[in-house]
Amino acid sequence: MFTDAYSHATSGAVGTGVTEATRISHTGAAGLRLTTIEARGVTEFHLTLTPFPKETAVACARRLAEVIHSLDATLVRLIAFGPVSASHATLAALRQALDTADVPLTWVEGLPCGGAAIAGIQAQAIAKAEVQSLVLAGNAIARIWRDAVATHCVLSNLGSAHPGLSRTEQTRETFVAIQGALAQVGMTMKDVARTWFFLDDILSWYGDFNRVRNTVFEQQELRPGSMPASTGVRGRNPAGAALTAAVWAVKPHDTSNPGATFVGSPRQCAATAYGSAFSRAVEINSGGHRQLLVSGTASIEPGGQTVHIGDVRAQITLTMQVVGDLLKSRGMSYADVSRATAYFKSGADLPLFQAWLVANQLQAMPVVNACCEICRDDLLFEIEVDAVQAGVPLTASR
Repeated sequence: MFTDAYSHATSGAVGTGVTEATRISHTGAAGLRLTTIEARGVTEFHLTLTPFPKETAVACARRLAEVIHSLDATLVRLIAFGPVSASHATLAALRQALDTADVPLTWVEGLPCGGAAIAGIQAQAIAKAEVQSLVLAGNAIARIWRDAVATHCVLSNLGSAHPGLSRTEQTRETFVAIQGALAQVGMTMKDVARTWFFLDDILSWYGDFNRVRNTVFEQQELRPGSMPASTGVRGRNPAGAALTAAVWAVKPHDTSNPGATFVGSPRQCAATAYGSAFSRAVEINSGGHRQLLVSGTASIEPGGQTVHIGDVRAQITLTMQVVGDLLKSRGMSYADVSRATAYFKSGADLPLFQAWLVANQLQAMPVVNACCEICRDDLLFEIEVDAVQAGVPLTASR
């Protein structure tokens, strides 16, 4: 299934007298990238699927299901970027191919930058460990599993059940739904490591969204240095709600050993300095390996202002340098990336990003390229990345 064109592996031993090793491999084939993390008692897969020329969204879904079956794994998170009009048929195909109704899918109208049917699908799956499924109100789905260090809970497709309400009220309802779902699995907002918020018509009300999020975080005593990593871009959803959300929460078995480290950027100020409540990155410690979840990052200078206005090539270059330095601060590099999403205000700018990848020998990076407006009108490009590396945690970074 996979070629040797994109393939490397790393391993690391767990400390404190334990010699069981975590193995990490990155493999690929046409239209598919796979990162496999083999750890104590759990195997974790991160898949990035991009469409072949003229391949339909339904055919993409069936191809993904074939891979999941071959891995004998259970899906815990699924984000698809494509036209809302393709969402229902794609979900139906996934349900049929996977023989289950509770597919953990968050659908985002991130349009393909070229002529493909969809931009791509990203999946996270678990094998060799029990995965619990909880279907919640509003068709949101929770997936819960345990590794050697923590309990993980991923929430998908969260939003307001009342799209007729104001956007502010829908945002409040969404956060109530997040808190209610976490409570059902014994967690709180303090356990949240990563969030994704896809807002319809983001530029007209991002400030209102931020005010609600800030209030919720204050009520939950989440302060700078303890906030989740996050992405917030424009994206319509099939329900017609003002926003849809996905969440990854991590609760360590031993509370004296935090499961997440909140990481600052060497080249950017904290997002809280300009009113956005999130951390630049969060690192999850799973014992024998670390996963770094880098928030949506764009061309913003250390004081919080947009730079290179109108120059998308320069915005791409700066953004990738900022992310690269953040990875380096945690002993990682782009070679460790397991998943990425690049957001373009204009799909016509995709060749400039592809040229940057080629120039830096990163054309095999697992990335979905989607056309979505970003949270500022003058930002033309944004990227989020996840990276994974075997080994024990580094010293905390803020």
